[in-house]
Amino acid sequence: MAFGTIEKVSGPLVTASGLSGAKIHEICKVSEKGLIGEIIEIKKGLVSIQVYEETAGIGPGEPVESTGAPLSVELAPGLLTEMFDGIQRPLDTFMNQTESDFLERGVTIDPLNRQKKWTFMPQVKVRDNVQAGDILGLVQETTAIEHKVMVPPGVKGTVKEIMVGNYAITEPICLLETAEGEQRLTMMQKWPVRKPRPTAAKLNPGEPLVTGQRVIDTFFPVAKGGSAAVPGPFGAGKTVVQHQIAKWSDVDIVVYVGCGERGNEMKDVINEFPELIDPHTGESIMERTVLIANTSNMPVAAREASIYTGITIAEYYRDMGYSVAIMADSTSRWAEALREMSGRLQEIPGDEGYPAYLGSRIAEYYERAGRFRSLGSEPREGSITAIGAVSPAGGDISEPVTQNTLRIVKVFWALDSMLAQKRHFPSINWLNSYSLYEDQINSYLDQLMGPRWSEMVNEAMAILQEESRLEEIVQLVGMDSLSQKDRLTMMTARSLRQDYLQQNAFDDVDTYTSRNKQFKMLENILYFEF
Repeated sequence: MAFGTIEKVSGPLVTASGLSGAKIHEICKVSEKGLIGEIIEIKKGLVSIQVYEETAGIGPGEPVESTGAPLSVELAPGLLTEMFDGIQRPLDTFMNQTESDFLERGVTIDPLNRQKKWTFMPQVKVRDNVQAGDILGLVQETTAIEHKVMVPPGVKGTVKEIMVGNYAITEPICLLETAEGEQRLTMMQKWPVRKPRPTAAKLNPGEPLVTGQRVIDTFFPVAKGGSAAVPGPFGAGKTVVQHQIAKWSDVDIVVYVGCGERGNEMKDVINEFPELIDPHTGESIMERTVLIANTSNMPVAAREASIYTGITIAEYYRDMGYSVAIMADSTSRWAEALREMSGRLQEIPGDEGYPAYLGSRIAEYYERAGRFRSLGSEPREGSITAIGAVSPAGGDISEPVTQNTLRIVKVFWALDSMLAQKRHFPSINWLNSYSLYEDQINSYLDQLMGPRWSEMVNEAMAILQEESRLEEIVQLVGMDSLSQKDRLTMMTARSLRQDYLQQNAFDDVDTYTSRNKQFKMLENILYFEF
C-alpha cells in the first residue's frame, strides 16, 4: 500500500506522483471521495490511473492510495439472476443503498451478499486428498443451476474438516492441511479479471450451439466453445439477434454484457428475461443469467473493464463443467473506450485513431472462449461461446474493430441494412456471411439426423446463390424470358427467403425453431428440387 498525490486530471485519466512500488493493473482509491481506479501506465515516477467513476470536481493535490491488489471479481453463489455494473457492483443493492437511480461516487459496496445463507452439501470426506479444481460441495444456487464449490487454483492438501449446513459465502466451509500449514476455504473465490483462469487442456469445439434461429443453425452455425461476430449498421438488428441467442440457445449459463449500449436496450432485457420460460428447464431464463450493464451514460472507463468482468464470471462457471455463452453488445463501444484512454495517454494512434494494440486486445478476449478440460482429479469439460456485436460507423465493415474481430472469430453473421429496410429479420445476408465450423458441424448433424441434412443445406444455399444471378437477368428482360427450371428455382428461393430465413422474434411460435422442425421445413421447401 502506498500514498501519492494527484498531479493532473484529464477526464477519466488521473496522473499521480509518489506511489512508489505501485504495479500495473493495481487498484487505487483516488481523492478524498475514494473513487475506484486502475493503474494503466507508470512512467518516470508518474502513474496514470484509469478511474471507473465520474471525476468532475477532482483536482491536483488530492490524495491517492494504492491497494496492492488488481481489479478482481468475487466468484461465489449469488452471481446468477444479478445485474452488475462494469466493475461488479450490484445495481439493485447500489440503488437501494444510495436511494438514487444514478451511480453515486465513492460508494463502496460488496459485489455479493455477505448475509445470505446457502445450504452447503459436501462432496468430500475428512482425510481426502484434494487439489485445485476438485469439487468440495454443492449449493443449489437457483432452481435451474447447481453451484459447484471448488478448490481455488494453486491450492492442494488433505481435508481436515468439512462443514455441512447453512453458511454465508465468507464463512469457512473446509479446513485443509497444506504444505504451508492449515488453510480455511470459503465458498468465495477472488480472481483478477485480466488473467485467464487456468485449465488442464483446451479442446477442439465439435458440438453445435443450437440457437433456434433458422438462418444461423442451418447455414452459419457456431460450435459450443466457438466465437462469432455480428457486425452491422444501426437498426439492422444486432441486439435482437443477441437477445434471441441469449434466450433460446442450449447453453447452461448466459452472461450478457451491455457495453456502452443504450439504456432502453438493457431495460428491455431486464423486463423480458424474467418473463421468458427456458424450454430446457421450465424455469425463468433469469435463473441461469448474469447481466452486466455499463450503458452509454455510465463512466466510459468502466466500459473497458466490463468485458473482462463478464468473461471471468463465464470462466468460473465453465470450470464447473457448464457450457456458457457470453454476449458482448457491443465490442465497438469497448474499443471506443480504449481509444479515448489511449488518446488521453498521448499514445501514437493506429488506424482511425484506435490504439496500435487494438488487435491484440480483441484477440486476448476471444481467445478466452473455447472448449476446455477443467482442473481437478476428476476433470470436467466446459465451454465458453463468445458472441460479439460490432457497430461499425455507417455500416462500414472495413473499419479496424470489425476487421480485427474477423481475424480471430470463425463465424461472421453479416447484417444487411437493405434487408432490414425490407423488414427481413434476422437481416443476416446469406451471400456475405460464413461459418468455418460448417463442415464439422454438418458431419456431426449427419450422424444425428441422417445424411440428407448436408445435402439439403448445400442445395438450399446453391438455390439462393443462383437466385442472385438470375435476378440480374429478370431485371433486364423480365421473368417471362426464364426457362421453367429457372422459374422453379426463383420460386423455391423466394420460399426459402420468406418462409425459412425470415423469422419473427416477437411471435410466440416463430421465435424458436427446433432442429427437427428446421429439417422438416427445409425438406418441404426443397421437395420439388429433389
